[in-house]
Amino acid sequence: MSDGVHLPVLFDEAVAALAIKPHGIYVDATFGRGGHARAILAALSPRGHLIGIDRDPEAQRAAEKLALADSRFAFRRSRFSQLPDVLADVAGGKVDGVLLDLGISSPQIDDRERGFSFQRDGPLDMRMDPTQGESVADFLCRASIAELTEVIRDYGEERYAPAIAKAIVAARARAPILRTRQLAEIVGAAAGARTRGDWRQDPATRTFQALRIFANQELTEVTQTLPRVVSALATGGRCAVISFHSLEDRIVKRFFARAAQPYAGDAAVARLAIRASALPGTPLTLIGRARRASPAEIARNPRSRSATLRVAERTGHPLPAHWPRGYLEDAR
Repeated sequence: MSDGVHLPVLFDEAVAALAIKPHGIYVDATFGRGGHARAILAALSPRGHLIGIDRDPEAQRAAEKLALADSRFAFRRSRFSQLPDVLADVAGGKVDGVLLDLGISSPQIDDRERGFSFQRDGPLDMRMDPTQGESVADFLCRASIAELTEVIRDYGEERYAPAIAKAIVAARARAPILRTRQLAEIVGAAAGARTRGDWRQDPATRTFQALRIFANQELTEVTQTLPRVVSALATGGRCAVISFHSLEDRIVKRFFARAAQPYAGDAAVARLAIRASALPGTPLTLIGRARRASPAEIARNPRSRSATLRVAERTGHPLPAHWPRGYLEDAR
């Protein structure tokens, strides 16, 4: 197993965006290997606290070592959509900031046994928590052409999804698809000879992204988590989110934009004859514009090329009694 070295993207910008209060309570909802967590702890006083969340068992092992070394840190192995349950168990109140660094980490990619990458051959798993849910290999064994097409098209934004889906079904009729390189070769044969427009990208990239997102319910997790984060934030608390592809970023951008409008952007309320001065204050305030990696960071870490950081701050105004329709739907 590779220990891997994770290079957090937009590291300084994300930690600074939290505007850390020395005595505050913070949540690193995507602990990974603890890079952000250690920086947050370094900015906290002895009275401050940090809660780490991650569903990856390898992240749990790293977090347990940090918890032994620093009593200000507590960890729970969980999906970040279960934030309210974690906070009820650990914090018992509002928090001053939440960081979400979405996607997968370098150690996960580098460990061939996890099956996230086709660069080195390994079992087709791709689950962030290998003890829960269905592996990608199991999904490929039972999915119909229509199901495969939908997943690859919607989550990978892959225009050759129908051809790839048909190729997968034809290949599995000959032998089970159990290995990463095996799948990459099937996808490459189905779509690799076509003009893609970006010759830097392997033909299998979008399909692997789609299957990983589907296996881990990543977009649903983000969509469910954001309203829960807002509910957990104290007045002045901040939420910082780093996303790595357009589907994630679309969800974050849309949510923050709506929650920064009166009545959380409810179109039905916007049509009512109400003076702007009579509208309630907004639940969130946007902090700056979207941030992206600098050319220097991209040169050091090519993975940062697609990263986007968005930040919002909780106001003292009440949340809507019910989030408007569309908040709990992903951006497919």
